[in-house]
Amino acid sequence: MTATGTKKVALVTGAGSGIGRACALKMLEHGYSVVLAGRRQAPLDAVVEQAQHLGGDALAVACDVTDADSVAALFNTIRERRGRLDVLFNNAGRGNSPVDIDQLAIDEWRAVVDTNLTGVFLCTREAFGLMKTQSPRGGRIINNGSISAHAPRPNSIAYTATKHAITGLTKSVSLDGRKYDIVCGQIDIGNAETEMAARMARGVPQANGEIAIEPLMDVQHVADAVLHMAELPLSANVQFMTIMATKMPYVGRG
Repeated sequence: MTATGTKKVALVTGAGSGIGRACALKMLEHGYSVVLAGRRQAPLDAVVEQAQHLGGDALAVACDVTDADSVAALFNTIRERRGRLDVLFNNAGRGNSPVDIDQLAIDEWRAVVDTNLTGVFLCTREAFGLMKTQSPRGGRIINNGSISAHAPRPNSIAYTATKHAITGLTKSVSLDGRKYDIVCGQIDIGNAETEMAARMARGVPQANGEIAIEPLMDVQHVADAVLHMAELPLSANVQFMTIMATKMPYVGRG
């Protein structure tokens, strides 16, 4: 609850599936009013329907995070329908084709950067402006980094470059938000069991050229972690968190 006794309002991008869907439902279960954003309306509506069965307060808004006008319209809806924003979870993202660097199309590079970096900036920009002027002032921004914010997978240059950039964006927002009671943290997620990560169970390329099956963790552990970050008072912050399947090949030589 906010200082005024109303429900906290959270925005989750990429909320129609995977990590975004799991986190949105978790926040709904814990009393948040959740705005669900994504490119496709139908998956968002399905989450809203599930939320209604749980007695939750959810609002679905179709939005293309790469488009500044679309993002502005999303935040105008939040202002009109909810009046404030307490938590933004910048979750929407995409990968790139697993090809050699010289074979990656320039248009695809730009599309990944537009979604994973510029999209996060556009949502953060709007959230920052709302959070610093609302009453009570302030709020929390949580960015979905990745294990790729630390170490790349083979043939992932666009995805890895953007996720490294998210770390810099997180630090800048965390610093610049201090005077407005806006806090920003990053969660780096490895091998959560979602539609996007299903390929891990079938085997994926490793740094040594082998194909190996990788362990997966229940996506609910990610949702619990995001909820923990969101629930902290604005006087405390999880600056960076890494949550991963324990035996995935990341630490040491895998």
